[in-house]
Amino acid sequence: MTDQPTRAGQQLDPTAVAGLQARAERTRSDADRYAVVLEDIATNGLPSVEDCTPWEELREAQLARLAAQRPAVA
Repeated sequence: MTDQPTRAGQQLDPTAVAGLQARAERTRSDADRYAVVLEDIATNGLPSVEDCTPWEELREAQLARLAAQRPAVA
């Protein structure tokens, strides 16, 4: 994209259009997943504490995944 501001009605370059469309699709997908979770909670109530994973375990698992993706430093 150029450094010039986009005026109303000005066409964006195809790369910018594709990027915006991809972002819109990801946003819709995220919203749909969130809506499903809320509908499940509304229908079934909150899960019991025994059925939940503590946030510390979720955090450690995510950190381990991120560390595995990071290239090793020699």
